[in-house]
Amino acid sequence: MLLPLHPRTRAAMQRFGVSAPAPLMVYNCHCTNCQTIGGGAFSTPVTVLETGFAFTKGEPRIFEWTSDAGNRRFGSFCGDCGTPIAHGQIPAIGVLSVRSGTLDDTSWIEPVGDIWTRSAQPWVALSDDRLRTEEQPTDYAPFVERFRRQGRFAF
Repeated sequence: MLLPLHPRTRAAMQRFGVSAPAPLMVYNCHCTNCQTIGGGAFSTPVTVLETGFAFTKGEPRIFEWTSDAGNRRFGSFCGDCGTPIAHGQIPAIGVLSVRSGTLDDTSWIEPVGDIWTRSAQPWVALSDDRLRTEEQPTDYAPFVERFRRQGRFAF
C-alpha cells in the first residue's frame, strides 16, 4: 500500500490525507461510544500519527465526550453529511483514530484485534486469530507489531 491515503466524507465536502509515516494499526473497537457514534456494533479505526493527518478541503465540526475508559475524547465529522472522520484524545497523545470506512481504498483493511470486547454485541463473532482485550488496552505494542507483520506498508 502506498501513502498518502485519501479519505473523504459521504458528501465529499471534507477531504483529508494520511501521509508518512504509515498507519500504526487497525483494530475493531466495541466500546459503547463507538457503537453510538457510528450507529453500529463496532468501529474499525486506522490509527495514525496526528502529524501525518491533515484536512485538505473543508473544515470539520468537532464534538467532545468522555470515553468508556474515562478519557476526554474529541471527534471530527463532516458538518454537511455527518460522516465521522477521526477521533483523538484530550489532551492530545499524538495519535488519531481515522474511521476506516472513509478511506477511498479499504481493500487493505484487516483488523489485528478487538478491544472493549466486554461491550461487544452478543451476536458479533470474534475471531480467534485476532488479539483481544475486554477493555481499553494498557499497551498497544502487540497490536502495532501484529499490524506491521501484515506487511501492508513498508516500515
